[in-house]
Amino acid sequence: MAGKTSNETKDLVIVESPAKARTVERILGKNFVVKASVGHVRDLPKSKLGVDLENDFAPSYVIPRGKNSVVKDLKQLGNKARSIYLATDPDREGEAISWHLVNATKWNTKNIKRVVFHEITSPAIKEAFESPREIDMHLVDAQQARRIVDRLVGYKISPL
Repeated sequence: MAGKTSNETKDLVIVESPAKARTVERILGKNFVVKASVGHVRDLPKSKLGVDLENDFAPSYVIPRGKNSVVKDLKQLGNKARSIYLATDPDREGEAISWHLVNATKWNTKNIKRVVFHEITSPAIKEAFESPREIDMHLVDAQQARRIVDRLVGYKISPL
């Protein structure tokens, strides 16, 4: 169709909440598709410890029930997009969600960028997109350490 931009020539932006997705999409305009991850897309399994005590406390992540369709949809959109912007919250949880998105979707592109904004205003969002960065693995590691300690306390110490 003349005048329309197909999904294949748009950039994909992922935020955490559907309400934020609608607002951000309105601010960014027609060259962007904005979707919500609706929080975490991977976690430690509920049925077992999910932490390898013999191998440096390595976590074993799974996609929780109910998140498979979100991951599948985001993977398809990302594989068609020019670029993928991970715009999850600007804290360690948001950083980890972005990292988990990359790992869960296994996107076929190398054009993945991290953007952070502290307010949902046009100037703040536009400024964030002018200076994208890589995922901050120090924040991801901090979130993973907290999650692993929570699991160890919950599964090993709480029963005592």
